[in-house]
Amino acid sequence: MSPATEAGPVIELRDVCVDFRTRASTLFRPRSIRAVDQVSLAVRPGRTLGIVGESGSGKSTAAKVLIGLLEPSAGQVLFEGKPVGHFDAATRRQIGRVVSVVFQDPATALNARMLVRDALTDPLEVHGIGDAASRQARVSELVQLVGLPQSVLDAIPAQLSGGQRQRVAIARALALEPRVIVADEPTSALDVSVRAQILNLLQDLKRRLNLAMVFISHDIQTVRHVSDDIIVMRNGKIVESGPGAQVMHNPSQDYTRTLLAAAPSLLHARAS
Repeated sequence: MSPATEAGPVIELRDVCVDFRTRASTLFRPRSIRAVDQVSLAVRPGRTLGIVGESGSGKSTAAKVLIGLLEPSAGQVLFEGKPVGHFDAATRRQIGRVVSVVFQDPATALNARMLVRDALTDPLEVHGIGDAASRQARVSELVQLVGLPQSVLDAIPAQLSGGQRQRVAIARALALEPRVIVADEPTSALDVSVRAQILNLLQDLKRRLNLAMVFISHDIQTVRHVSDDIIVMRNGKIVESGPGAQVMHNPSQDYTRTLLAAAPSLLHARAS
């Protein structure tokens, strides 16, 4: 067993539930829907956990709990082995130093009017890391790490291709040297020709930096390509979980088999 496998989870969810009040809810008659129901999972260094399911399955809601944006209605969240009591500003800041997010659309993470150089410097300044010289050195290192030329530092997002923008977003997510990257549909907004490049980059970064990674997608074949372990969600619940090879080649649930049949070709565009 590798050291990465033996290491304890960076983040762990235990029987987590998330309820949202519905529009029909009133003060005296509260009504809610359960978006996440009794979900337990562990995110470990050096491994990629794939979370797959259709829209509305609860996978993105579970991810918001993982990154500290959403407090569970029930259950327990453990961060570096310690229970998280309240998701206050201090807790979110602490988790934010360790967990970073790569979103589906780079526009979510990048200011359209901001130079790439400033976008990458911003998280370092917000967290008070280094001085001006060391921040510029770190920014230069980051673009090299994601396979971009130094010239992109003086560009704005509109001057870059979709693949380049996503690489910048990944560089920004790495700025604080996190231990965990949560990638929420990071390739679905990209052209087919660059999807595999971004997936390969994420895998390479995971190995080089010994990162834990959570990869979220509705496409089980894409999840298969990058994940060590896979969780299949439906209606807020985990319906199947296990090592990637086991889930892909010997699924125990009809729902998992349906997802596999619906996505027969890896990384290929869907018919329009």
